[in-house]
Amino acid sequence: MDKQATDRKAAKGQATRAQIVQTATLLFSTAGYEATSIETVLARSGVSRGALYHHFASKEALFTAVLEAMEARIAQATIDASRGIADRVEAMRVGGEAFLELSRDPAIRQIVLIDAPAVLGWQKWRDIDARFGFGLLKGSLQAAADDGRLRPDLVDIYAHILLAALLETALVIARAEDPAAAARLGRTALQELIDKLLVAPKPHPPQRKAR
Repeated sequence: MDKQATDRKAAKGQATRAQIVQTATLLFSTAGYEATSIETVLARSGVSRGALYHHFASKEALFTAVLEAMEARIAQATIDASRGIADRVEAMRVGGEAFLELSRDPAIRQIVLIDAPAVLGWQKWRDIDARFGFGLLKGSLQAAADDGRLRPDLVDIYAHILLAALLETALVIARAEDPAAAARLGRTALQELIDKLLVAPKPHPPQRKAR
């Protein structure tokens, strides 16, 4: 098989995979994991059973792919929300608020916050989330440490603490009777937590004028 034919086959395979993930995302977000069968995904996506199982060994594997795509979307949204903010700590705050706001999205609430822990187990869910959110938090905290606002040896553990706090707050918002009110309280709590964790930046010493 020549290179062009190989590339066409690979592109077709990627298109089929994306189609399956897109269809499954819609179904999982509206009906939930348990109520969504592989047969329903096949019927709605229009792909063959063989094509689906070529890309995904099981329904859980398909759900994992949907979750990873959703986590990538969340990570990109937090990056976009904080783009252009020079202060990395303020960018972290704004990115965290964007995440809490996204937790009100029905699809994110159902797939990321409700079904993911139950379907994959707590540890695997946290491992997947950490691949996307943990690096962003750690980078912001490292910048804060570089500015003297945080002990360098606390960067890693604080990143875990903040990630856990964000996830727990998002779960509270997702399950609240009044999600808007819960989101407002969540944003306030996030701001106060960050303010308490990070000391004010050390002022730069004044530069002496050359004689």
